[in-house]
Amino acid sequence: MSQEDYKKARKSAQKDYRTRILKGEYPYLQVLDDIVSFTDVAAERDLGLVEIPLDQVIGTKTAGRTRAFAGNFMPLLPEDSEFAVKWSHLLDSHMEEGIREPVIACEFMNRFYIAEGNKRVSVLKYVGAYSISGYVTRIIPKRNDDPENRIYYEFLDFYEQTSINYLWFSREGSFERLTALTGKLKGERWSREERLCCRSAYVHFTDVYKEMGGQQLPITAGDAFLIYLNIYGYGSLRDKSREELRQELSNVWKDFEEYPMQPAMELVMQPKQKEELPIISRLIAPAAPAAMKIAFLHESMPERSGWTYGHELGRQYLEEAMKGQVQTVAFDNINSEELGLEAIEKAAGEGCSIIFTTSPRLLGAAVKGAVKHPDIKMLNCSLNVYSGHLRTYYGRLYEAKFLIGVLAGILTDNDRIGYLADYPIYGTTANINAFALGVKMINPRARVYLKWSTVKGQDPEQEFRRLGVSFVSGQDLFSVKYGSRQFGLYDIRNGQMKNVASPAWNWGKFYERIVRSILNGIWKREIPSGPRTSVNYWWGISSGMIDVIYSNNIPCKTGQLLEVLKQQILSGSFHPFSGEIRDQEGKLRCEGNDVIEPVQIITMDWLADNVVGSIPDKEELTEDVWPVVELQGIKQTMTVQP
Repeated sequence: MSQEDYKKARKSAQKDYRTRILKGEYPYLQVLDDIVSFTDVAAERDLGLVEIPLDQVIGTKTAGRTRAFAGNFMPLLPEDSEFAVKWSHLLDSHMEEGIREPVIACEFMNRFYIAEGNKRVSVLKYVGAYSISGYVTRIIPKRNDDPENRIYYEFLDFYEQTSINYLWFSREGSFERLTALTGKLKGERWSREERLCCRSAYVHFTDVYKEMGGQQLPITAGDAFLIYLNIYGYGSLRDKSREELRQELSNVWKDFEEYPMQPAMELVMQPKQKEELPIISRLIAPAAPAAMKIAFLHESMPERSGWTYGHELGRQYLEEAMKGQVQTVAFDNINSEELGLEAIEKAAGEGCSIIFTTSPRLLGAAVKGAVKHPDIKMLNCSLNVYSGHLRTYYGRLYEAKFLIGVLAGILTDNDRIGYLADYPIYGTTANINAFALGVKMINPRARVYLKWSTVKGQDPEQEFRRLGVSFVSGQDLFSVKYGSRQFGLYDIRNGQMKNVASPAWNWGKFYERIVRSILNGIWKREIPSGPRTSVNYWWGISSGMIDVIYSNNIPCKTGQLLEVLKQQILSGSFHPFSGEIRDQEGKLRCEGNDVIEPVQIITMDWLADNVVGSIPDKEELTEDVWPVVELQGIKQTMTVQP
């Protein structure tokens, strides 16, 4: 029987040999000595006895037996050779009692080259084994700017904390992303149980992935694993049946095929106007369609959260403005991904064709819901998030923040102004900087003291009073239940608290325009033909979605100045992020008559030179906001639609 197996193995070798020749590739095993001779080696390290993934064994240490094997490690020598006899006996031995003697190997760039035990590797690859034990020496190249070299050094850090060697990615940052998705901190060591759980999940995934033809895709299995985890998560993977996993992989197969070319994100900066219908369509009255069912998923309760209250008002506005055309339902207090998925399933079951998830915290549920229900138009209220499966929306709040900053610069009497931010996600930094630039336009001496509500152990209110600030830019919306006056721009001098101005969101206008765009066909035309594109609506003051509310106590001339600036922003004749702008280090970020591009505004990771404070790292924040920061902190490729 083993002789027949050798014939099959040799046929596989001959096929692989011919394929590589036709492609102009080297047809035998790669030789590490030849590769290293052209490499600057930094160090060698003895790893001891290691479990070596056979998929990553690609060659030999020396050229001695190279031509005995094709590039897939299957045997090439004739069936009557001594080599064939030894190979067959080794297969028989493995089938009876298993191969237990470790090989000796070298690891270079997370690929393995056998110094002793080539036939053992060949036999185990033939029978489809997953790994082989081996004594491994790691050969570490010197650091350089080559992308694969940088990825390898990321792998070394990952290996140091996990001892995992079976994962490899084609893009930088992937090892750190995987660490975050498994719930671990960067640099935190993994227990033996955590390592076993990860291996079990990965093997379960790759078994189904390869069965579906994943090896034919031009990405690593690790890349596909990370794409899957970004959408479906890590926790329940091991418990899923093969059929369930196969269905989920089918849903995201397009993402695998297009990787690493992520769909561009189309920034829609202005609402599109309704196009005129052909005259014949206007003459013939269409039959009245059934009311479109629309679901809104809110993270909190309207009476507890100003943010949710604003979106709920938007839902009610939509129902009133499109009475008879739409029917809406709200799901409140959806404060976890699990609850989000349950609500999406219920909305889908009730026939909803549009679902708005009104918080960045619900992004994960929205993506998974969109993947499962591609016929439902899914939108999430967040900024700069890649997903080819749904659309996102937000407002250019920085325009309102700039105007409020101008007002703060006028009103302050001691040049000390506070700014309270929530969490460092895309868009937040632009709001901080726009406010600071507004202050600076009027009062170049003033400083903006930045504090964060989500930093561990920090009491922003106490800090502001200690610093002696006069005015604070606080939360953007007030709490209906608690009636707090700590929102918008407020005066805290003399122990008092007086509201002066506040940004205003008019979500109803946004929701109405989006629903009408779906009814009149603009929705479909907003995505250009060609590669898959993800749309992000990012409207400003000119759309009516964003505005500023001022106190009646503001001096008349001050109000006139603010209105002039507002009209200039609305018309596009003035931009808050224009002219000379420097960061805290004095670096010039904008000069002359230049205007910072929209993508650069969204992805700002620097603070203006009149801001006193810093952007916190994830580890400084309370753990409940980590998922939002992880989702919103990833830079994407965008194009801008005028």
